[in-house]
Amino acid sequence: MGNELVQLTVFESAGTQAPAIASPRATPGSAPGRLRTFYIETFGCQMNVHDSEKVQGVLLARGMKPVDDHARADLILYNTCSIREKAAQKVFSRLGAFRKGNGGAGKVIGVLGCVAQQEGERFFERAPQVSFVCGSASYSKLPELLDRLEAGDRRVTGLSLDTEECFETELTRRDNPFRAYLTIIEGCDQRCAFCVVPMTRGSQRSRPSEKILAEARRLVEEGYTEIQLLGQIVNAWEDPSPARRSFAELLACVAEIPGVRRVRFTTSHPRFFTPDIVRAIDAHPALCDQVHLPVQSGSTPVLARMLRGYSREEYLERIDYIRQARRTISLSTDIIVGFCGETRQDFEQTLSLMQEVEYDQVFSFKYSPRPNTLAATQGDALAEDEKGLRLAELQEFQRQIQLRRNQALLGATFEVLVEAHQPRLGQAVGRSTTNRVINFPGSPSDVGRYLRVNVTGAGPNSLVGVRV
Repeated sequence: MGNELVQLTVFESAGTQAPAIASPRATPGSAPGRLRTFYIETFGCQMNVHDSEKVQGVLLARGMKPVDDHARADLILYNTCSIREKAAQKVFSRLGAFRKGNGGAGKVIGVLGCVAQQEGERFFERAPQVSFVCGSASYSKLPELLDRLEAGDRRVTGLSLDTEECFETELTRRDNPFRAYLTIIEGCDQRCAFCVVPMTRGSQRSRPSEKILAEARRLVEEGYTEIQLLGQIVNAWEDPSPARRSFAELLACVAEIPGVRRVRFTTSHPRFFTPDIVRAIDAHPALCDQVHLPVQSGSTPVLARMLRGYSREEYLERIDYIRQARRTISLSTDIIVGFCGETRQDFEQTLSLMQEVEYDQVFSFKYSPRPNTLAATQGDALAEDEKGLRLAELQEFQRQIQLRRNQALLGATFEVLVEAHQPRLGQAVGRSTTNRVINFPGSPSDVGRYLRVNVTGAGPNSLVGVRV
């Protein structure tokens, strides 16, 4: 994808159901008054999650307070993803609930992110209960937009794509106490046939290396031990500063900051994946031994129609770089099933590539046409039922690969960063540098600690172990 989505799942900052309440539209000439509380729900990838952290920081600096129930919020925000139709539909489903009932008078509803940028002012026609729309490049302008709403404006927008302010993070409210996201590049210039991101996040803009390193050092001083470098195509980053560091050199510099325990980066594009990235991972233990390298299809003709810029053989060359590393590097990928013109033979080429690479994790989805993309004009001949059958076949195929690979780890010991505790099971949930989840007996005090765990059991999606 032009925007290689690291995870195409939905991240939600609070509950999953919006109650039926009335439209918050102000009557002509009225104003909502001072907005004091806010609720935000996030859909999409780590980029969206980090964007929501930035938005929360702006709102907190304004004196507003977050609430975990939107019924108690003056301001309700949906931070949206448009990479797949299902995610966009979920947003409109949430908004539809605000047309019912009588409990929401005086509330303000805003839509942020990619769907907001994609729809622009058309959003007000599709969802008249919405009071403002704002794209990711304009979050620093939120105070100004909210001032206008409080003054009585009924419809405000922030839709500029020509700004570097997307990198301003001083006010970011970070939700994780030990892991911090750090955006190094925004936008995308690749124009993959299926991807709407260039239209919703704008052209590619790289952040200077010195600013990235200064923020990374500040994060370590604040107590964060894991840093995740983010970008639609993170390894397309080009240093605009006089230092002219390469992406691999940037990885090395971040990994060498005293106090950094782990560095991750996502998401990479095969076109920009070079051997020096692998050499950097080999040379710096703080760089996690895990790479997410989306392939999208194992068929060269399909990749050509997708405008991915590489063939199956060229993709496998990148895999060879990784397999030749001294460290064993875990691999994950994204795959689209049923892209325009995909034949059964094309699909079987994808299965054979999965068999050859043996990914540790695959994020797979049915193709859905997105507005303003080249693929949307090509027609989508494959029936939805057939797409569903192929997706189920692919996922079961990958499930068996993951089960086999995870069972091979029985007896191995990993250092994990404990991310959560499950009180009902009395288990801690840790994540290894290879991005594998390991559950083991633990306590709430383990959260945020680095512990060594020996693997005693394995399933297709996670491991079970005991603390060493």
